[in-house]
Amino acid sequence: MGTRSKRSERCGRCRMHLERCVCPAIPRYDLTTRVVLVMHHREYPKPTATGPLALAALPNSELRIHGERDSLLDLGDLATPERRTLLLYPGDDVPVLTRELLERDRRPVTLVVPDGTWRQASRMGRRLPGLDHAEMVRLPEGLPTEWGIRRENHPQGLATFEAIARALGIIESPAVQTGLEELFRLMVRRTLSAGGRAI
Repeated sequence: MGTRSKRSERCGRCRMHLERCVCPAIPRYDLTTRVVLVMHHREYPKPTATGPLALAALPNSELRIHGERDSLLDLGDLATPERRTLLLYPGDDVPVLTRELLERDRRPVTLVVPDGTWRQASRMGRRLPGLDHAEMVRLPEGLPTEWGIRRENHPQGLATFEAIARALGIIESPAVQTGLEELFRLMVRRTLSAGGRAI
């Protein structure tokens, strides 16, 4: 018998090794805001991808895969008159997401979040089909990332989970951000512990 594959050793929901599963700690937030996470097909299989864990706490959310062969992603169905689409974009040339910006258009928000490195997310944000109607926004400057598993060369680079939590802290409430960040920190602690690294 060979060794077990990584897939068989990991929880299908939180992607953690079974003995470090964080599923019992996942909160549930039934929000008006809908998060649409757009992952590159090469990013999705990586166990260090944090975006899917955030979605586990957000029933009104969706994962879409970008770049698969023979499968063209089109986000045009998000253009509906009853909702406002915001695209979280990691660039300095777009408006900052603030409560004041949200007050200008009070429709419920669909938040599109490209998932990848800073460079991948910036390129993806410019190229995603069907988002001509979306407004690009960026997060205000804040604390540095707490995600020490993958190297991020940009000083404002965040894990996707952190970006979602901070955005929802502005769109929804600080309590939602706090609850999500508690789950994120638990995942970080257990991930670092699994790698034998100091916390």
